[in-house]
Amino acid sequence: MISPRIIKNKQMVNRLLFLTLGLLAFALTVWAQPNPKSDRPNIIFIMSDDHAYQAISAYDNKLIETPNIDRIAKMGMLFTQASVTNSICAPSRATILTGKHSHLNGKIDNHFPFDTTNVTFPQLLQKAGYQTAMFGKLHFGNNPKGFDQFKILPGQGSYYNPDFITKNEGNIRVEGYVTDIVTDMTLEWLQNERKADQPFMLMYLHKSPHRPWLMAERHMEEFTKRTFPEPSTLFDDYSGRTSPAGEAEMNILKHMGWSGDNKLHPAIMKQLGIADVGGYDTIRYKSEFARFTPSQAENFRKYYGRIDEEFIKKYPSMSDEDKMRWKYQRYMQDYLGTIKAVDENVGRLLDYLEANKLMENTIIVYTSDQGFYLGEHGWYDKRFVYDESFKTPLLMAWPGKTKAGTRSDALVQNLDFAQTFLDAAGVPAPADMQGESLIPLLTGNAEKWTRDAVYYHYYEYPAEHMVNRHYAIVTQEYKLIHYYFVEDQWELIDRIKDPQELKNVYNDPAYAAVKKDLHARLEALRVKYKDSSEISQSYIDRLLDDAVQGKVWGISKERAVELKNRAKK
Repeated sequence: MISPRIIKNKQMVNRLLFLTLGLLAFALTVWAQPNPKSDRPNIIFIMSDDHAYQAISAYDNKLIETPNIDRIAKMGMLFTQASVTNSICAPSRATILTGKHSHLNGKIDNHFPFDTTNVTFPQLLQKAGYQTAMFGKLHFGNNPKGFDQFKILPGQGSYYNPDFITKNEGNIRVEGYVTDIVTDMTLEWLQNERKADQPFMLMYLHKSPHRPWLMAERHMEEFTKRTFPEPSTLFDDYSGRTSPAGEAEMNILKHMGWSGDNKLHPAIMKQLGIADVGGYDTIRYKSEFARFTPSQAENFRKYYGRIDEEFIKKYPSMSDEDKMRWKYQRYMQDYLGTIKAVDENVGRLLDYLEANKLMENTIIVYTSDQGFYLGEHGWYDKRFVYDESFKTPLLMAWPGKTKAGTRSDALVQNLDFAQTFLDAAGVPAPADMQGESLIPLLTGNAEKWTRDAVYYHYYEYPAEHMVNRHYAIVTQEYKLIHYYFVEDQWELIDRIKDPQELKNVYNDPAYAAVKKDLHARLEALRVKYKDSSEISQSYIDRLLDDAVQGKVWGISKERAVELKNRAKK
């Protein structure tokens, strides 16, 4: 017979064993799940629209000083070779949200709608316990998924007294300057709605410095008087490359609006006999001016009226070269003036984070949806795979994880943001995402980064600015570019010997081996990213049909019919 004492001791051991196993299971569960207060970082994604890296002093201070944006680079890492997969606004944003190339997420251009069945990284972070918010310019859609709070500009939005689509208040209009207002909304959310017991993901998205480049009233006096250095390629004649460079409609002299872009009063154009550019030049001016309050309009006339008066005196004797230089200076004054307000407001946000001890476990990103031409090759706008539009500014800080004041030359893309944020949060990325996490680069493990080439594909043609469709492979040394609609041409750029990208060496015998290697690698990238000529043709057919029906901005029905007929041949 077993002793009652032995039975009692055995029961006690079983209870202790059960309790120990229970405590161990609880500890393992707690250990396996991220701690919202300490393990999972907050994420603040700051993005401006069309902000050229040349206009950030951390990259180059010839044009403007941006001390607050530079603070992010000083706290963390500046990327010198960051780029986009498709240099145009809405497709870039779709790539950022989905972590997929344009042909897979469906947002190939600004014309076709975003496929809302796409799964985005904010949805995944929200599901994983992040508090999420978006303020500013999304550019497409009016009900972004995955956000606990949002206040977004409809479409392009307005610089003055902008309208907003909001989650809780419906459509509203707010008096003031858009860059200041978006920052006010962001800081208000951080102060009053942010939950201290949850990590957060905040998207703080500026309209500036997108066309039509209306600066804040407080900057008009300074910037309308400034003179800026000209790029060495301002008068590029495009003779060294294929025909798409010369056929694009974004030359400052020929295609930039005198009124809507350079702010010359429509009455002055009429007085001097200057033709409306594109048929919508003065319409742009009048629509923006109509939003001003009386005091805003008075301030605008005070500074721009002086410019009008000076121009009336100069115009009769101006050569085309003089006009180009005048338009370039006007462009830079307004463009850079809008950036001044962005930098000030980024400073407001950083100051708030520091004052409220939110820097310690927060990833802070500053980027743009693509680069922009600031007179290089005589251009404004973007779209080409040439550096000024293909490359985008990228500054990232993660105190305690990223060494302050570092630089990376790695070939990173906007394709990588989604997986980077999910990786940092400990959230598995969907298998169909195509980017790579930047965490190894940010945490001093650059040897784990193995990408040696990136893929680019631009689709929006025929449409405004008429930049022919093209795809490309880009390495540290070269670019191989294929223009494939209407024109069927190849370009090879030596990035080391020809940093201004003025000469096509595709047919140079000295580059025969390089060309062969790049062709093979380009085809491999197209397979890797699941792109094909059949996919491209389906998009061409859809856009051409819409253009012929007059549904595409920036191209007439007649011209669309002509291009469709050429494409058939």
